[in-house]
Amino acid sequence: MIGRLQGILLENRAPDLLIDVNGVGYDVQAPLSTAFKLPPVGQTVVVHTHLAVREDAHLLFGFGSQQERSLFRALIKTSGVGPKLALAILSGMEPDRFIQCIHDEDPSTLVKIPGVGKKTAERLIIEMRDRINDLGGAERLLAMPAVGQAVSDEPRPEEDAESALVALGYKPVQAAKAIARVTEPGMDSQSLIRAALKHMM
Repeated sequence: MIGRLQGILLENRAPDLLIDVNGVGYDVQAPLSTAFKLPPVGQTVVVHTHLAVREDAHLLFGFGSQQERSLFRALIKTSGVGPKLALAILSGMEPDRFIQCIHDEDPSTLVKIPGVGKKTAERLIIEMRDRINDLGGAERLLAMPAVGQAVSDEPRPEEDAESALVALGYKPVQAAKAIARVTEPGMDSQSLIRAALKHMM
């Protein structure tokens, strides 16, 4: 089990990261909340990881804190929620808002996340409520230390933002329209994705 990586960030095309650890490049998928806070490409990063083993692939997921990884691991224990959907949930909604939805039993907000239907939202509310308590409660999960500064030097922020939204499960046309509606001069890809997600939510 790979539980932690420390190395040089070679690529950050959220949600996909490439991290060089002693000459070995690791492909890591990270929620936007982690990818946005990493230092610039070329600098050292540390991510806490979860390795998902399938018959056809080994997938490595990275997080900026152990608490965020714990929330991810709690999510994938929910019926019908795999690693990809758990990553989409953490990318499509801030952890504090997600936990608030669980506490408020608010499926109508959860279903706005790509891949989360009504039944999945209801299961999340039922099953995650106890798991959050088992992990030490919302206060512990939300005590997530920052992992660095956001990346803002992408040359084509609109295209990068659209690609990130598509990777999260949004349709290309939907992603393009959302980006077009929120784009303002000088916005980087991070700002565009956040604004588009807020607009669609």
